[in-house]
Amino acid sequence: METREKIIIIGGGFAGLQLAKTLNNKNKKVIVLDRVNHHMFQPLFYQVASGRIEPSNISFPFRKIFQQSRNTQFRMTEVKEIDPAHNKVITDEAEFTYDKLIIATGCKTNFFGNKDLESKAFGMKNTQEAIGIRNHVLTTFEKLILEKSRSDDGNWNIVIVGSGPTGVELAGAFAEMKKEILPRDYPYMNFDQLKIILVSSTEKPLAVMSNEAQDQSEKYLKDLGVTFMSGEVVTEYDGDKVHLKSGKEIPSNNVIWAAGVTGNVIDGFPEEKLIRNRYIVDRYNRIKGYDNIYAIGDIAYMETPKYPQGHPQVANVAINQAKNLGRNFLKKNPSEWKEYEYNDQGSLATIGKHRAVVDLPFIKFQGFFAWYFWMFLHLMLILSVRNKLAIFFNWMWSYFNKDSSLRLIIIPTKKNGTLQ
Repeated sequence: METREKIIIIGGGFAGLQLAKTLNNKNKKVIVLDRVNHHMFQPLFYQVASGRIEPSNISFPFRKIFQQSRNTQFRMTEVKEIDPAHNKVITDEAEFTYDKLIIATGCKTNFFGNKDLESKAFGMKNTQEAIGIRNHVLTTFEKLILEKSRSDDGNWNIVIVGSGPTGVELAGAFAEMKKEILPRDYPYMNFDQLKIILVSSTEKPLAVMSNEAQDQSEKYLKDLGVTFMSGEVVTEYDGDKVHLKSGKEIPSNNVIWAAGVTGNVIDGFPEEKLIRNRYIVDRYNRIKGYDNIYAIGDIAYMETPKYPQGHPQVANVAINQAKNLGRNFLKKNPSEWKEYEYNDQGSLATIGKHRAVVDLPFIKFQGFFAWYFWMFLHLMLILSVRNKLAIFFNWMWSYFNKDSSLRLIIIPTKKNGTLQ
């Protein structure tokens, strides 16, 4: 009887999950390892952070996803090290052997080595961080209404660092929250004092998109009352003030860092296998120097004629690298394997109701129709029908009522000094 090849996938993000789905119910033994028990739809984290949708609407338990699978297993554990010499993955609780290993660990927030920023500012790369932002911002207003007076300027400033899609979308969401929701929740507070400040190292927001998208997004931000600070670099944040390279200071107790990402690298590989915290891979996503270890998605650095500096770290690259690798694994003859080639399908971002920008290879458009296109595309990418319906209902409720009922402050309790 033929022994099934054992494939271990580390990480259940867009890349890891897509690879597992491509290999589902095939003649392979697949084990998915992840430190959390669910897949997260990261493009909508900003809506969790601003109280638009519940975390459960964009979270999908792996055991539910693979409930009917005949060949795929899931183990919740944190990988500590890889031992390539012995084909082993070492975790906190166990060791796993493999025939093929795929690293799909994605990225985390890049604080560029600044420990103060890392400890005092909020990132937004997982569900817990998105919930943490929601808790902290809402708790701020609960404290303010008890104080009865503005004793701390920092309480009234929400500072978002980074003007990519995450930063722009978050700024738009909080600006709408300031205008439509907070005055009704706190009728005796003057929210004219609340400022949404977007700090950007570039001259325009959405620097990777077209000039039309950049100009229009800047206009949308201005229309929503967002303060856009261009050409500014954050050097320090002490918990009370954001210090900029220009010498300016911004008082704030609510700082969200969306200014870059870095790879989730696992111990076990020499430095020469990495570039900018990404594993160097060939056109088949095989890590340089190894025959049976692969990296896909944000953690993979692949140079091609079209992308000599590596591919952008976006979901479309991750998903299609996983599909290509999965199809290659299912071919009996390695000579039939296909190299990966990225075809840019465009980019888009939303900056509030009826405000969005879309860059497609064949057309660019903004405004009302771009916003509906953004909603439709994201809704179609949600995994389950139940979650699609839940998100659609929340969006429609917010659309007609300019409100939501999801502003829960959920803070873990402490028992014997530890979080429960």
